[in-house]
Amino acid sequence: MKDIFILIEHRRGEIRNISFELLTKARELSEKTGGKVTALLLGHQTESFINEIKSSAHRIIVIEDEKLKDFNSEYYTATLFNVLTTEKPFLTLIGHTAFGIDIAPALGSKLNIPVATDCIGIEIDNNIIVTRQMYGGKLNATINFKDSSQFLVTVRQGAFPVSETNLSVEHPAMAATEITKTPSTLTEDIAAIKFLEYIEAATGGVDITKANIVIGIGRGVKEQENLKIIEDFAQAIGGVVGCSRPVADSGWLPKDRQVGSSGKTIKPKLYIAMGISGASQHISGMKGSETIIAINKDPNAPIFNEANYGIVDDLFKVIPALKKKIEELK
Repeated sequence: MKDIFILIEHRRGEIRNISFELLTKARELSEKTGGKVTALLLGHQTESFINEIKSSAHRIIVIEDEKLKDFNSEYYTATLFNVLTTEKPFLTLIGHTAFGIDIAPALGSKLNIPVATDCIGIEIDNNIIVTRQMYGGKLNATINFKDSSQFLVTVRQGAFPVSETNLSVEHPAMAATEITKTPSTLTEDIAAIKFLEYIEAATGGVDITKANIVIGIGRGVKEQENLKIIEDFAQAIGGVVGCSRPVADSGWLPKDRQVGSSGKTIKPKLYIAMGISGASQHISGMKGSETIIAINKDPNAPIFNEANYGIVDDLFKVIPALKKKIEELK
């Protein structure tokens, strides 16, 4: 059997969503490998985390140490190296986040195993095949790993949906009953890097990653003065306004409203793309939305390939009609 290991990423007492995305994908891949999904949980006072993930993995390896309470790449790399050297899993998945970017290259080098970063697709067909974007998202490259007994892959946030399926229902015989608490091997303090404090990045009062409804705007808005129309519509529908990179680069909206590979990854219940052509960089940040509506004058705009519903028309004709209908329904 070929086991798959997942690094559980947590911050300030909460497991980050990327961990559940990876657990979902790992369960899918384990159907082909015949192995178990093992969650690697590094931290301090982790009982609440264990309860949160125990129905999503076949096995949980817990390493408790106060040094692991907050992320420190030196402590994490040293700890993971020892675990992966001992356990030798077939595949280890880590989120392509600030955590993963920091530790994956060093970990792969120390283990002397193949590493692929920022992947948006993973398949197993005798070998591991990953998909990652190149040239700023203009091209998807499919990469076959060379033969190896172990592999390490970092995965872009939002690349895979989260399944709420409980393993005890999906695979009763493989439900997560095995929790292994492994002693920490961290005996000395590391002076090179120290965690001092966590400072939340300013969001300007609006966090588009937590909104259920996001109205995305692009070049089709034409000028900054037209934002008032969009914001009034967003308020009427109970949403917030996000944007593509050109809008943020123009200074019409703050950078923290940008959706895409160089901005935020969002998964709202409803995403309405207004005047957005649909460059791959933008698509990568919103394709996980439950329902996507696109409004664009160009019937050949790539955004329509991602949309559940499309309207080919001038958005300044469509918005008043939609707003009026919403107000009538209210």
